[in-house]
Amino acid sequence: MSVNPLRPRPVQGLGAVAIGAEEERLVLDVLRRKELFRYYGMNPAQPPPMAAELEKEFRAWVEVDYALAVSSGTAALEVALAAAGIGPGDEVIVTAWSWISCFTAIVRVGARPVLAEIDETLNLAPQEIVRLATPRTRAVIVVHYQGVAAAMEPIMQEAHRRGIYVIEDCAQSAGVTYRGRRVGSWGDIGTFSFQNNKVMTAGEGGLLVMRDHRLYERAVRQHDLGSYRPYHAAIAPAQEPAFAGGQYRMSELTAAVALAQLRKCDAMKAHCRRLSRRVLAKIAALPGLTLRRVPDPDGDFGFELYFFLRDAEQVAAFRADLDARNVNCGQRTGTYPHYGRDYVKTGRAQVPALSPFREFKPWPAPGYRAEDFPRTEELTQRFVAIGIGWLYTDEDADYIGDAIVDVHARVCGGA
Repeated sequence: MSVNPLRPRPVQGLGAVAIGAEEERLVLDVLRRKELFRYYGMNPAQPPPMAAELEKEFRAWVEVDYALAVSSGTAALEVALAAAGIGPGDEVIVTAWSWISCFTAIVRVGARPVLAEIDETLNLAPQEIVRLATPRTRAVIVVHYQGVAAAMEPIMQEAHRRGIYVIEDCAQSAGVTYRGRRVGSWGDIGTFSFQNNKVMTAGEGGLLVMRDHRLYERAVRQHDLGSYRPYHAAIAPAQEPAFAGGQYRMSELTAAVALAQLRKCDAMKAHCRRLSRRVLAKIAALPGLTLRRVPDPDGDFGFELYFFLRDAEQVAAFRADLDARNVNCGQRTGTYPHYGRDYVKTGRAQVPALSPFREFKPWPAPGYRAEDFPRTEELTQRFVAIGIGWLYTDEDADYIGDAIVDVHARVCGGA
């Protein structure tokens, strides 16, 4: 190894490793007031403030009209689909390369996930909407994968000209922008996750944003057993009939942590972008190494850099060598192709009669097999992921860049 001396492996993570006095202060405030439930507490005339403040600051941050805090990012997706009125007989386009919740949320509302290819951005290829849309297509879930926004302008054009809702899954990309606007503000609904591995975390938790009054009211009713409490009516007067909803409310404790983390998000983004640029300056021109395409280089988060090599064998050797040099280079997200997982291979819902695939014979049917997604298969087997965390230093970034150059010369022969 020519990169010397061997540096200690840096601690990975963003929001989870940024937890400190700010979170402690807000959590202690909730506990000292003994008000854990967001809608009422010790003083009936004054509801607890944390979830309400989180929604208020998130609205201003994303620049939308409405925000709703919920219990998880998965809950946010299910509430978003329900708010859009999506259910049995409907189809929802989603990338085959995405987290389990993107698929299962669609199944749980009774609709059918239609799997799409990704492109070199590792996000939805916009022309997939053209290829896959049918008269039954009601929505597309656009996943902004690992800190990089999808190409939202062509996606919005292709979807809205067909009357298709756009739901932005921003779980892995809070704070990312596309052409000057934060993700979540482009589509009809944006969803966020505060799970432990996300940019900003509260252990669990989620949030939805939107501009449409009707979508907001329906989301509120879906997340709170069909209720529409005075707090929400003061924001947007009730206009929709009540319906049987679920229970996806956020607690004040979760909201307290999420609020403190929201206030740190832009600083984390600036830190990661600065360090990732130090790495990119060293590796961008290496022959045979192709960087992930970023639709808007001014707006990515920079917490995970991706590059493509010739084939899976070369990738395995590259990763092994980097790992031996204490460079974190394993994919940190649980994203994977849905068609390779048991919940797709069986085609089942919680009971067979609720499965949107029950009429398909045989199963897995075309559109749900690895051979149907050559581009996704090829891209996801050829990448190396390089993490950049909140606790990383300039020296870590320089070491990572030098290590990649050195490993490239060994594994790729300089070409």
